[in-house]
Amino acid sequence: MRHLATRTATDKAFAIALVLKAIDALGEIAGSLWLLLIDPRWLQGRVAALVVPELREDPHDFVATHILRWATHLKQHAVLFAAIYMLSHGVAKLVVLMEIVRGRLWAYPGLIALTALFAAYQLYHMTVAGLSAGYLAVTLFDLLIIGLTTVEYLKLRSHHRRVRRTSPTRNDRLG
Repeated sequence: MRHLATRTATDKAFAIALVLKAIDALGEIAGSLWLLLIDPRWLQGRVAALVVPELREDPHDFVATHILRWATHLKQHAVLFAAIYMLSHGVAKLVVLMEIVRGRLWAYPGLIALTALFAAYQLYHMTVAGLSAGYLAVTLFDLLIIGLTTVEYLKLRSHHRRVRRTSPTRNDRLG
């Protein structure tokens, strides 16, 4: 990453997006570990305790009825799948992001490919399970990450090529 004074708006947006993606990755790791530790019945009980008072006031409350329906459909295998998905997603993102911060050029295409795979899964999930505001927001953010990462990667790759062309070869230095 270049010096802060020479950064463009795209560079700054990319840096901010990387920080947000790292926070997202850490949240996914923490959330997945939490999911691995809880029993779905315990979670169903806590959710019911939170929404039942609201449903007593308004039995047709849109948010409360959907949250309660979601909680009652939780099964152990679904929770395990969600935990493994979140953990793999979070760890993989964090590793690639750390390599970008370390200046590894290969990590840029890695982040693009990884993000594209998860975005493709999210799009598939939305076509099968129906449109979800959460999935849509995450997918749009992932597409933004792909775009910013591509722009940054192309700039860095071009810079590395120019540096290699202008730097003396080993033979030039020895001769």
